[in-house]
Amino acid sequence: MEGGLSDNLKSTDVTQGQSPSPDTMGDILTDFPSGPLDKYRKRASFDWKKMKLFLEGEEIMRFKHHIWRTMEDDPVFSRTYDRLSFEKLREHTFLRAKRLFEYDFLTDDELFENPLKVRELMISLGMYDWSLLAKNLLDVQMFGATVMNSGSARHQEFVDKCHKMDLWGCFALTELSHGSNTKAMRTTATYDPDTQEFVLNTPDFEATKIWVGNLGKTATHTVLYAQLYTPDGKCHGLHSFVVPIRDPRTLLALPGVFVGDMGEKLGQNGLDNGFLAFNSLRIPRENLLNRTGDVSPDGKYVTPYKDPNKRFGASLGALSGGRVGITGMCVANLQMCMPIAIRYSAVRRQFGPPSAKEEIPVLEYQLQQWRLLPYLAATYALEEFSKTFFMDFVSLQIGAMMGDKSERQNELGREIHAMSCASKPLAGWTARDAVQECREACGGHGYIKVNRLGEIRDDNDPNCTYEGDNNVILQQTSNYILSKVQSAAENGGVISSPVGSVNFLSDMKAILKTHFSANSIEECGNSEVSLAAYRWLVCYLVQESTAKIKQELAIKDAFTARNDSQAYYCRSLALAYIQHVALQRFHNLAHNPETPADLQPVLQKMCALYGLWSLEKHLATLYEGGYITGGQPTKLIRSSILHLCGLLKDDAVALVDVIAPTDFILNSPIGKSDGQIYKNLYGAIMQGPKVLERPDWWREFCNKPVVGSLKNSKL
Repeated sequence: MEGGLSDNLKSTDVTQGQSPSPDTMGDILTDFPSGPLDKYRKRASFDWKKMKLFLEGEEIMRFKHHIWRTMEDDPVFSRTYDRLSFEKLREHTFLRAKRLFEYDFLTDDELFENPLKVRELMISLGMYDWSLLAKNLLDVQMFGATVMNSGSARHQEFVDKCHKMDLWGCFALTELSHGSNTKAMRTTATYDPDTQEFVLNTPDFEATKIWVGNLGKTATHTVLYAQLYTPDGKCHGLHSFVVPIRDPRTLLALPGVFVGDMGEKLGQNGLDNGFLAFNSLRIPRENLLNRTGDVSPDGKYVTPYKDPNKRFGASLGALSGGRVGITGMCVANLQMCMPIAIRYSAVRRQFGPPSAKEEIPVLEYQLQQWRLLPYLAATYALEEFSKTFFMDFVSLQIGAMMGDKSERQNELGREIHAMSCASKPLAGWTARDAVQECREACGGHGYIKVNRLGEIRDDNDPNCTYEGDNNVILQQTSNYILSKVQSAAENGGVISSPVGSVNFLSDMKAILKTHFSANSIEECGNSEVSLAAYRWLVCYLVQESTAKIKQELAIKDAFTARNDSQAYYCRSLALAYIQHVALQRFHNLAHNPETPADLQPVLQKMCALYGLWSLEKHLATLYEGGYITGGQPTKLIRSSILHLCGLLKDDAVALVDVIAPTDFILNSPIGKSDGQIYKNLYGAIMQGPKVLERPDWWREFCNKPVVGSLKNSKL
């Protein structure tokens, strides 16, 4: 079976996978097949097609539909229930990544016309297979775009070869003994003026580059981060270089390069992560990416940056968009797990009242609603945040391309950095918890591999650690917030930022005097109640974190004082800050007069549910600071969460219809849009290899053991 499918992939002519002709919106927004989900779809309070068109827009819908239909029509992307070997999985992923070059789904002109298509392309490919997306992104973006953005005209050849697949790129930063602390990387690049070359060395095995995607088997070149040494022995810090590592004609390692594959991971095993070390490998001086610093032929170091810290930050600019992208990837995982669990819950029947003639769908149970619907609300909230945040990042990139050196541009960069260092943890952890809840909410059927929840869970897992461990990078966010408050306090200025995420802190004194004032479930149905509570919460945590750091500084050095002020203080501050930003943006969408009137009610309920559900996790702090007193507010918040879940129950299927990818992309028998969960699951099980055959080792069953024969044996 494996060989046949692989041969099919290799032999498929590209003309068989040519892009189909454009479809009308009627072809894109088709009615779902009639079936067990009809009852809930008919109960919906809104038109799911109108909602989808409003949230995505016709251009993006056409773009995603084109990608997905093209993949579905091309045998190279065909789905199978075969259990592929590790090597075959890698091979298939590479063949599909290669195919993407032939389709060229997003040209440069299209990108500049609508930058949002970059995000949607990532999500569209990732929903099919995150390994495929990673393999493509690491080559085209993390290698190609980094060379273009961090280098100069002398590096254009590498960019051109990357776009033509004359090379395959990767990005080598992390080392075996260092990840988050990038300044401590120990790979060296020492300049030799006699030959005008850099000599690359790995001082010991702990400095081996590791976790490099594409490096395990396929990468021919890498963007390497190494400590740059000039002939005078001075180290100028971490710099990036283009380094050839394999012969593109043979994929054999070059002399002086020690490169290999890391083996199986918990997920994304279609991507070949590898390790890399050097033994006096020489590369031309021109291979230094010289946007932030260069070395003259005679060995003198030159840089446009007077401040080494600013040069270091600029040299890592390739990472600035990574966390923005990962935020969107996590949301995409939410957009896959929620349709699977909610469609299943709407069809799966268990028990019922004694008077009932038939069992009731498990979605009718309040406990199931409480488990799933807040995560559905979070999916909508984080999608709106992720999309608008991506466009904030685009504004930053446009400014950089235009040569904007203004203070506003610099401040925008700092704010987006701070937001991304919190949005990745928020989205990553929300997706992590949601997928697990969906898996459990689907019972035993959620555990079978073909229903894909395990794959989504495992593929989402690295989002919590790469591009910075979530708990570590949250410190960047709290540092930004506290520095803004401290600067305003010292200079007497107003607290403001380009995106406006911290502007409300100017009213901190007044906000800290407020208290929870809602008295009814109806009042809590307005998301402004949660927003007001979040504004108070952020202000309170600023106050408490500042006091905690001051207290620690009285008896400890600055480094230790900061570290000992994270749990319950700065970490909580960073999370509350980004939750407020996400809730505010969803609130703005749900209450915008330009949002269609017939869509506003369900969006407003979702916004209120997300706000109260996320706020409920902070109840202890709200009590501690006096924003809430007595037991009634807690009861009211929790009763309101359950009430909103009940109100949204009949809309749940239509809400996941809006966000779900096509059945081909979702690839989950119990998550298919026809709702035929049992028929689809049974069919998938029957398509597995050797389902009805006895095992090859059946004779071992017939060869009976002698009970107790080894009881007294000595090994």
